[in-house]
Amino acid sequence: SIDVDLMSKHGYSIDQLMELAGLSVAESVAKEYPKGKVLVCVGPGNNGGDGLVAARHLCHFGYQPSLYYPKQPSNDLYKRLLLQCKVHNIPEVNDLAAAIADSNVVVDAIFGFSFKGSARPPFDNVLEALRDTDKPIVSVDIPSGWDVEQGDINNVGLSPDMLVSLTAPKQCASMFKGRYHYLGGRFVPPEMARGLGIPDYPGISQSMRLN
Repeated sequence: SIDVDLMSKHGYSIDQLMELAGLSVAESVAKEYPKGKVLVCVGPGNNGGDGLVAARHLCHFGYQPSLYYPKQPSNDLYKRLLLQCKVHNIPEVNDLAAAIADSNVVVDAIFGFSFKGSARPPFDNVLEALRDTDKPIVSVDIPSGWDVEQGDINNVGLSPDMLVSLTAPKQCASMFKGRYHYLGGRFVPPEMARGLGIPDYPGISQSMRLN
């Protein structure tokens, strides 16, 4: 994968990639949605890490983020990202339905490109709750529940209002029907970017709208 090449061949660390990805997600949200309450639904892997970073940056951008983080890994990286959110006074919530109802926007940072098959508890219930809401959803890299190549083949995936593709759009992004498709992660070396067909970012922005 692209991330593996960036780390093994080009000297990047997972912390670095996650920080830049999460920043680009927060910037994309800030470009399209007014300041308000943002519920970040955090999964157990790297997609969730991107969400924790995005929540911290949204706090700096003047939003009111909160975290729904039902399955917290023991990995030191995720512990540090969560601590950073805590010192920014970003609350964790336990009542998902109430938190969705109280939010203006929901960030889907649950599952990423490695998702296969069907969601296991507790995330099957999380996806069901998010499928039932009319609040705008912002999906990080891939809508949760989608296959990276074939999209929502099991009809359990989300239908986000915004998709923030990270590094480069994945194959399933061609099936995205929401209003806003953004690209984030302005850290790819020039030669790799040309090979991936990544367009030039405007100005000093960390994200750009594709549609």
